[in-house]
This record gives sequence, structure tokens and C-alpha cells, in this order.
Amino acid sequence: MRLGVLDVGSNTVHLLVVDAHPGAHPTPMTSEKSVLRLSERIGANGSLTDPDVEELVRTVEAARDSARGLGCAELMAFATSAIRQADNAATVLDRVRGRTGVRLEVLSGEQEARLTFLAARRWYGWSAGNLLLLDIGGGSLEMALGIDEQPDLAVSLPLGAGHVARTGLSGDPPGRDEVKRLRNWLSEQLSETVERFAAFGAPDKVAATSKTFRSLARLTGAAPPSAGPRVRRTLTDTALRQLLAFITRISARDLASLDGVSGSRAHQLVSGGLVAEAAMNGMSLRELDICPWALREGVILRRLDHVNGVERPDDGLATPSPTATSDTG
Repeated sequence: MRLGVLDVGSNTVHLLVVDAHPGAHPTPMTSEKSVLRLSERIGANGSLTDPDVEELVRTVEAARDSARGLGCAELMAFATSAIRQADNAATVLDRVRGRTGVRLEVLSGEQEARLTFLAARRWYGWSAGNLLLLDIGGGSLEMALGIDEQPDLAVSLPLGAGHVARTGLSGDPPGRDEVKRLRNWLSEQLSETVERFAAFGAPDKVAATSKTFRSLARLTGAAPPSAGPRVRRTLTDTALRQLLAFITRISARDLASLDGVSGSRAHQLVSGGLVAEAAMNGMSLRELDICPWALREGVILRRLDHVNGVERPDDGLATPSPTATSDTG
């Protein structure tokens, strides 16, 4: 069974196509990205403009056509924090569906955390024990902890790399005082959440997902993507601290020239690194593993459970409604 999942995020619109069969892991076949930076396009009135919505419609339409051409039986499409934050989200969703036939489901931050946790749990298995998940997106930070497939605690905070960059940093590179103020502010923002997680005990394994964590790990010596997904990649608190001392002193343009940093996200690297540092310091984490599966894989796994007749608990976590690619147009 070939499935497509379309992720309309804060920075990119990402189509992932996988082949999936009962009892087998989803095998990625192709991946396509379009950089829209929707979160940066939300105006002072809190809405996306008509030209922005039109570009999104065209991008979704192109992804739909790609999924159809690649033989996907279904296309599951969802949106995250950028659309959640837009005051005209309902209008955007109606226009996308009316023009493309694709039903975009807006996931809550907690749903993001739970689905990403599911993907990490399936990747590491039961031997991971009490698993802690961290995910830094463009608009939000997701955290989840638990020993089962459903976490005991799942939280989403508006501390994404893009959001923090826009609201917390003005200099390029930022000044020392600016970095210090942001560090203190992030620590304050995380303090209550850190206490909530501490009540559930120390994790046996810490997993991190997202482009931000992958870039930070790559810059501290982790293997490149060409080494494959099964190579272990880690990020330590010491390596992150040393990296931040370097990247807070150079411009986004120079950051974009570094191996492992995409030009479209270079301006978010410092803020993302500071969010990662605040989370690791607050929870006394010395090391975390970079998990190759994340939200998109979680959505796919959830759908496969339904196809395979696996009973799931009534946790309020609906899988995005699939669109049959033969019916869209």
C-alpha cells in the first residue's frame, strides 16, 4: 500500500511517500519540499494574505498531483502551528479543499507531541523504557514522556525556532546581552513545564526530532544524512554549549554556508539552539539521540494501525482524514 502524507508546517510544505505493508515498517520512497515560511507571512492582523493563501493552494495542488503520479492510494494532509495561529485558518482550509480536494486537518500542539512520540517509541521499541521526546518546530516546542505508546504527559509550547527568532532576537549576529536575556527568558518559560515532567521520573532515553536538532547534531560532529537513518546520532550538552559560543557570533548568511545548515533555516539556528539548550539544562539532560522518525511517520503509523485493525485507546488522537488521490481534482 502506497501512502502519501502532506505536512503543512511553519517553514515548509513537505510531501512524504511511503510503501507500507502489514507487519513491515514504512519504507520511504520519495520526499518533496517547498519552502513557504507561512509563520513569517502572518501579518499584523493575524491572518495570511490572499497571495499567501494562493501560493499555499498551488503548493498543495502540486503535492496532490505528485502523490497521484507516484501511485499513492491515499494522501493524508495536516497543518501545524502556522495555520493554527492564523486568524483566517477556516477560510484557508476551505479554499485549499475547494480548489484541490485535499482535506487539511489542523493538529493541536498536544496531538503533534503525541504522534511524534508514537513514531519515536516505534523506532526505539520497548527497550527504550521511559522515553522523553523533544521536538523543536518552527512555531512550537513539543515535549512528551512515557513508558507506553501513549505518553503520560504531552505538552506544546510556543517556543519554536522561528517564533523565538522573530520575537527574541533582532541582531544578526545577536549581541551578548540579547543572547543572555533570551536564555533567561527561555528558562523562565520552561520552568513550570520542567516541574511537571519531573513528577514522572527521570527518562531512560531521550529522543529529539526535527530539522533543528538534526542540524545542531550535524554541526557537533554527527554523521551526515548520506550515512543513512540507522547510524546513531547524538547531541551532548557540552557540544551544544561549545557550538552556541560559535554560532552566536556569526551572521545567518555565514551560518548558511556551514555543512548541515539549510539556507532557508539559517536565521533560526541560533534561536533553535538556545531553545534546545534551555530544555536540556532545565531537565538536566547530558545527551540525547536524534530520532529519524517524527510527526509524519507518526501519522503514517497511526493510519496503518487503523488499516491493520489494531485497536487503539480512545485518546482523542484522530489520524488526519485520508484523501483518495483518484478522487481529487
